[in-house]
Amino acid sequence: MKNQDLNTRRAQATPRGVGVMCDFYAVRAENATLWDAEGKEYIDFAGGIAVLNTGHLNPKVQAAVAAQLQQFTHTAYQIVPYESYVALAERINALAPIEGPAKTAFFTTGVEAVENAVKIARSYTGRSGVIAFGGSFHGRTMLGMALTGKVAPYKLSFGPMPGEIFHVPFPGADVTVAESMKALEMLFKTDIDPQRVAAIIIEPVQGEGGFNVAPPELMTALRKLCDAHGIMLIADEVQTGFGRTGKLFAMEHHDVRPDLMTIAKSLGGGLPISGVVGRAEVMDGPAPGGLGGTYAGNPLAVAAAHAVLDVFEEDQLCARSAQLGEKLKAHLNGLRAKVPAIADVRGLGSMVAAELVDPATGKPDAEAVKRVQQRALQQGLILLNCGVYGNVLRFLYPLTIPDAQFARALDILADALQG
Repeated sequence: MKNQDLNTRRAQATPRGVGVMCDFYAVRAENATLWDAEGKEYIDFAGGIAVLNTGHLNPKVQAAVAAQLQQFTHTAYQIVPYESYVALAERINALAPIEGPAKTAFFTTGVEAVENAVKIARSYTGRSGVIAFGGSFHGRTMLGMALTGKVAPYKLSFGPMPGEIFHVPFPGADVTVAESMKALEMLFKTDIDPQRVAAIIIEPVQGEGGFNVAPPELMTALRKLCDAHGIMLIADEVQTGFGRTGKLFAMEHHDVRPDLMTIAKSLGGGLPISGVVGRAEVMDGPAPGGLGGTYAGNPLAVAAAHAVLDVFEEDQLCARSAQLGEKLKAHLNGLRAKVPAIADVRGLGSMVAAELVDPATGKPDAEAVKRVQQRALQQGLILLNCGVYGNVLRFLYPLTIPDAQFARALDILADALQG
């Protein structure tokens, strides 16, 4: 089996709209290592797009899924329920940074969690408007696209978008928190009465948008604004959750609490599971039958999620996330004198990014990022990009990566950046 042969078959059998970054095919993986169809070995700094915080085929996750596979694989929870779903909800309720009693419902994908969080907010408030941020990413369904604050490639040719979705600028290099909040106030004057807004949804650290960290003062201001107008604050923790930022949830970096949180990706250790956790009274807004899904909270994925939580506790992965992230940031900052294209190194815990620009003009340089990715890939390191301009390198290695392999990856990264 050759990679080129598989590429030929893929081009004939699958549509171009499913963009594929790598031209090689996985046949085996373990922890932070992946092997392709021709036996070449790669260090995986993509992690299935932040899904593998506990690594490929974590032994504890593997064992939990294997054990469940001997019991049953599916009943549809809303037809015949099972204790493991209830127990996982209890664990998430106890861990999530939600004020007061919490409840959790499980789904299958991140965007399902986002859509259901919006449904819950609309049901509880009796309102319809939703506000998101520029540069945000909330999924690829119609509502997910509408909420997402990035046109290419997510919205191209797919309009019109669902109505009563609004965007304001996210704070960053060119936008202050005060300006973001002023944009919100102007939105209330020009586009929608705040009494018609059901929710404001925000990523504590923007994922596809460039790993932009929400300032604490923004979260404080949003919480105050939401409280003043009866608006639900939704924290989209699909990518930031489960140790990526050095805390189990990124909202733990803030003094305020959201009303609802979306979770997914690394919760399942590689199996598809997502969820919405929120204040109990808010979660109880929809009537029976209003939430659910055929595969929502699948027993195999629930078993995996229990094991993931066990691994985080037993292996202290949040502390390790913080430790690895500090090493990576120090390494990148140490390269800045040799690599003037590195304009910024930012992130929380192991949710770290390096922004590249043209040193002569200071303009975003997406081509430089592509060159770094290609050079790294040639040496066996898989890297992802992100950012509205595509000029940001992001790093999503498993938190279980061995120290020696992590050091090797940093050496490859340095070489690729210095070109």
